Amino acid sequence: MTAQEAKVVLSLDATLLAALKPGINFQKNPDDGKCYLIYKDEARLRACRNQCKHQGGLFIRDIEDLTHQTVKCTKHNWKLNMSTMRYSNPPDSFSQEELEVELVGGGLKLLELCPQDPWLVEQREPQTLKAGEATVTYLSHACMALSLGGVRVVFDPWLTGPAFARGWWLLHQPPPDAWERLFSADFIYISHIHSDHLSYPTLKVLAERRPDIPIYVGDTSRPVFWYLEHSNVPLTNITVLPFGVWQNVNKDLRFMILMDGVHPEMDTCILLDYKGHLIMNSVDCTRPNGGRLPHRPALLMSDFAGGASGFPMTFSGGKYTEAWKAQFVRAERRKLLLYKAQLVAGVRPRVYCPFAGYFVEAHPSDTDAVCAPPPGAQIYKDRWDFQLYDQELSSAIGSPLFTHRDWIQHYYTWAGFKHYNLVIRVIETDEDFVPLAGGWDYLVDFNELTFPLSRPSRQHDYLEIRNRVAVMRYVVLNGLLWDSLYIGFQNRISRDPDVYHHRFWNHFQVKLPITPPDWDGFLRTLPDFPATPESSASCKVA
Repeated sequence: MTAQEAKVVLSLDATLLAALKPGINFQKNPDDGKCYLIYKDEARLRACRNQCKHQGGLFIRDIEDLTHQTVKCTKHNWKLNMSTMRYSNPPDSFSQEELEVELVGGGLKLLELCPQDPWLVEQREPQTLKAGEATVTYLSHACMALSLGGVRVVFDPWLTGPAFARGWWLLHQPPPDAWERLFSADFIYISHIHSDHLSYPTLKVLAERRPDIPIYVGDTSRPVFWYLEHSNVPLTNITVLPFGVWQNVNKDLRFMILMDGVHPEMDTCILLDYKGHLIMNSVDCTRPNGGRLPHRPALLMSDFAGGASGFPMTFSGGKYTEAWKAQFVRAERRKLLLYKAQLVAGVRPRVYCPFAGYFVEAHPSDTDAVCAPPPGAQIYKDRWDFQLYDQELSSAIGSPLFTHRDWIQHYYTWAGFKHYNLVIRVIETDEDFVPLAGGWDYLVDFNELTFPLSRPSRQHDYLEIRNRVAVMRYVVLNGLLWDSLYIGFQNRISRDPDVYHHRFWNHFQVKLPITPPDWDGFLRTLPDFPATPESSASCKVA
């Protein structure tokens, strides 16, 4: 089998080629019904699938674009500039995979370069299994326990504690034997860095029993265990694996880790082969393996939640009324159901298992989100250990580094994000998102990374972010990613204009430095009489 082949996905004869208009042309293959986009200008022809990179939605013409170069996704209004093959909304984000355009015999062919599907290497015929030989057990959220011919595997263990600071808590009570299943696993797979999959509270308990348990992760550019050294969790047997390569466990079982097509820097999924039966766990991947998945696996597992984002529930101002949010959520649920239905219809697994959406905002600050468990059944959790984790977060509030305004410049210089025309205002708040008396309230101008006391006079985009003080200071103190704030619903956001700044959020949620800020060195530079928030000038917003 060749490593890559070129497949003709659309052919146009000379008449249809001559009929292409300058700008954007929508085309459909009459044989399979698949849709394509062709962009024509004086210099060249460019083409791609009519499929948004985000969640596979169809593009339509963007009537707001008078240049006739842009198409808009029908799902989430992502916009693709066909002349550059880059997305203009969200700005500074992704590029679109192009098809090869070949002019032959007066007509046109669109060719897609198709790499070999890695699971077809040494493909095995399915063997007949005995009853109970292969089992899959749900433990919690995205945590699944598999037994395959006696080999015990656990995915993404989250059995205790919160995720995303204190924003997410387990909805279901794990079964009584969940911990023993984890302790006795032959190996663990952890898909990515988000704390509902990489649960340090769970791993801390695990490390006390089996610090050398084999754990496998993919070779993402943001290492899954980037924070391990600072976590005080003594796991000693973590292996980073290349993508798309079979890993043999024994003669009957093998697995490979695959990357996500939208977020390859952090998201992964896993494919297992037990005696020729394929088990695909796409986890949180937006487009697992770029949308190329094995056909007719025995089992397909995928998330069904709405994505790792506080949008739109943490947003305010402008259109973000409670009524608008409720309507948006209803529409998003329909879109997500359609997207998962299309995934299942395309892959056609024998069994489909939706998971990775079972969490609740159980903290007392978010008690309006808690549902009462059914009478007489311990299916849903009805108690959580808030105090232990609240104490850890609150310990950051009194850190001496926050007594001097220079921590702001030190932190954002460490973060390394600049040369972007965005100004943010960060406000420390209490539990109800009311500005905290004596808390910090400051501006950061990322154009040249300055810290003005008022918004600049030039035209610029603006974000106002109100963060709960304990979570924000804990994130800053430990050099953590901002997913604890954003995905954990620990902030409230307004923006002008109403544009998602992918480059900014991707940096603070994925690309912050691996090594935390040197706060010890910073404190040694402080003067004897540091300036507190009360004695420093507060920012003024025009």
